[in-house]
Amino acid sequence: MNNLIDIARAIPVAPAAMAASFSPVLLPVPGRPQPLEMRITTPVSGDRLPVVLLSHGHGPSLYVPSKDGYGPLVNFLAERGFVVIQPSHANSKVAGLPSAAPDGPMFMRERADELKRILDGLDAIEAAVPTLAGRLDRDRIAAVGHSLGGQTVSLLLGARVKTDEGRDAGIVDLREPRIKAGVLLAAPGAGGDDLSAAAKRYGPMFSPDFAHMTTRALVVYGDADNSPHLTLRGPDWHADPYHLSPGADALLTLFGAKHGLGGIAGYDAKETDDENPDRLELTRRMVWAYLRSALDESDPAWTDACAALAGPASALGHTTRK
Repeated sequence: MNNLIDIARAIPVAPAAMAASFSPVLLPVPGRPQPLEMRITTPVSGDRLPVVLLSHGHGPSLYVPSKDGYGPLVNFLAERGFVVIQPSHANSKVAGLPSAAPDGPMFMRERADELKRILDGLDAIEAAVPTLAGRLDRDRIAAVGHSLGGQTVSLLLGARVKTDEGRDAGIVDLREPRIKAGVLLAAPGAGGDDLSAAAKRYGPMFSPDFAHMTTRALVVYGDADNSPHLTLRGPDWHADPYHLSPGADALLTLFGAKHGLGGIAGYDAKETDDENPDRLELTRRMVWAYLRSALDESDPAWTDACAALAGPASALGHTTRK
């Protein structure tokens, strides 16, 4: 029960069931002084559970960009059948690497490699989390990323970056075939002349080539999400991964939404520049529905959600599909 939502109730969704969160779960990383810290949030019951890797952003808060953020989205997905794995990425202020370390301060390659290491370490994660052993469906794995996390996920879905920096000179291709679907939430768009001077200082990471992003994906953005610190364009910059990639098959536009998409990063958090319970609920329900159908083609959740959004919930946003 959530007395704060109204129109978003029209989007059909499974009822919430009990979930449990385990933290910290530690995964050793060769060559690093500290392990990768994770939070695992899992349904209490059920087998053959699909897995979501959640990649956090690089926002102003101290703890939200870590394994301890994004509770509104993580809890919603776990209460409706997904095992959600959240790392504290290398750029995290809480348990990350020094910003002056190689690949810092944004850690483009390291962040993507961390998600790959998690997939390599699923056996260890199952063994470390009570009651989880044997319950993961290794054939149904998705990745969801917000803001910088969206850029990280896009690389795992096939987007490429060209760099001339040292040992990494050439095309950086980090595609991860074990990930079957993705969701990009307020992710960066195209680079080049579209970038602000500040974004250009970060090098090639904000100039991705989406032409090779072939894994199925939903792109979500707010039509009031102006990001002058990153781009000279308006909010539609965040829709580029949909328009410029062959894999992204759906675009969700949220009316009036800014970078927080209604509040996905945290309950009453500094990141939430557009706190709106109905908008948050719409985002959560549409992401859940997309992942259900993307990982199981027989599941009508996405079709049903899009129909509801085009009808009684149309004041909140709309979908575009290829």
